[in-house]
Amino acid sequence: MFNLSLPSWEFAVRAAVVYLFLLICFRLFGKRQIGQLAPFDLVLLLIISNAVQNSMNGGDNSLVGGLISAATLLIINFAVAFLIFKSKRFARVVDGEPQILIHNGVVAQEVLDSEFITMDELRESLRMEGCSTIREVKFAILETTGKVSVIRKSEPEPLDEHHATVKWRTLKPKVPST
Repeated sequence: MFNLSLPSWEFAVRAAVVYLFLLICFRLFGKRQIGQLAPFDLVLLLIISNAVQNSMNGGDNSLVGGLISAATLLIINFAVAFLIFKSKRFARVVDGEPQILIHNGVVAQEVLDSEFITMDELRESLRMEGCSTIREVKFAILETTGKVSVIRKSEPEPLDEHHATVKWRTLKPKVPST
């Protein structure tokens, strides 16, 4: 249970290599978020987790080896999250950039194709945001998380921070008259 069949550093290196490999693969293969996974996506994730297990532990089933691998994965994940927070360039490399799926009621089919999103999936996302037709959409944006954000044509433009601040400062409280 506590005897390692490999040097402890090898567990860390193996876990790091598997993490980076999977990060690159998931980055290249799309932006679906966990809540949007189709059954075949979930099956793939489960099979991948089983497939990479032996590559991380090198056949060692000891408690210490598993803890070293898990700790390494957690540390790398924290480091990646920290770098994403600190660097916009790194965030773009890891997360990608938001993609415009619809602009003024016109679907960007080339973006749907490149992201492997079907029209049925797009329509479902629009319905979940309360839109019944594509024509009523000013923007539909595939966010880096895989979620589709929708701005309707009839919605007022969101205020940016500057306008919100200026507007807030120009409001004068009404004093009730007695």
